[in-house]
Amino acid sequence: MITAEGLVKKFDGFTALDGISFSFEDGEIFGIIGHNGAGKTTLLKIISGLLAPTAGSLHVNEIDVIKDPVALKSMLGYLPEESRLYETMTAENYLKFFGEIYGLSEQEIKVRSDQLFAALSLEPNGKKLGEFSKGMKRKTAIARSLIHDPKFLVYDEATSGLDPMTSRFIADYLRTLKADGKTIVLSAHNLYQVEAICDKVMILRRGKVVAFGNMHELREQFGSITYTIFFSITDPGKLVGHSKPYRQEEGFYVCSAENMTELNECTGLITEAGGRVEKIESRYPSLEEMLVKIGK
Repeated sequence: MITAEGLVKKFDGFTALDGISFSFEDGEIFGIIGHNGAGKTTLLKIISGLLAPTAGSLHVNEIDVIKDPVALKSMLGYLPEESRLYETMTAENYLKFFGEIYGLSEQEIKVRSDQLFAALSLEPNGKKLGEFSKGMKRKTAIARSLIHDPKFLVYDEATSGLDPMTSRFIADYLRTLKADGKTIVLSAHNLYQVEAICDKVMILRRGKVVAFGNMHELREQFGSITYTIFFSITDPGKLVGHSKPYRQEEGFYVCSAENMTELNECTGLITEAGGRVEKIESRYPSLEEMLVKIGK
């Protein structure tokens, strides 16, 4: 289990994190989101043992990260927001360099490198990293974070700036890492991906936690299910005075309802006006809508 209590981080009088507390289980994907400046990267660096908090406690299983950050390193894979690589190296030599730092044998490095290149659909072919596309560089950085087969991963904007296909590939790859038993903490601006792959999500605003939980819990907090009614009607003029506005979409007339009472009212009025309900779609608020509600 990963547990934080009252994490505070101040920089020259500026409070970047103000009493952050959370916990989540091993084998989960934990997403941290918020507007720019919310404190996401600062928190990820503290979780990784790269930055000491001003106050508070943090434990990754039996490791007290604040008292003994070095103990975390052997089980940690960290991916910063920018893929800063040694661009005169080949990908093969780059992974070998980091594998040696972690004390892996030459054979272990070769096996792990081949496995990671295959899993990430990366074909380096002896090219220097400076010749790689942005997507290939990001995959190489991910491979580097995994060369020592860590159990705990901290990824800062893993898919930032990538094309949609590469971004989706990496998101799917994170699912396979979870299936392999790895625990992942990540931040991302792609809120659809966070919503799709994270077991728990924490929303930060100006260094404070404003929401935490699984998607069901967050949806309950930020608004219940809404309904969209698609209907056909010969004479829409009969809907004059309808309590809900309607519009045309996908060849149908459409109106929305915020709850079951409004849903029953809308469908009743449509039927009374001689219309026919064709379909009803339900939806919960998205993470993007939640962030808009929270504001900056």
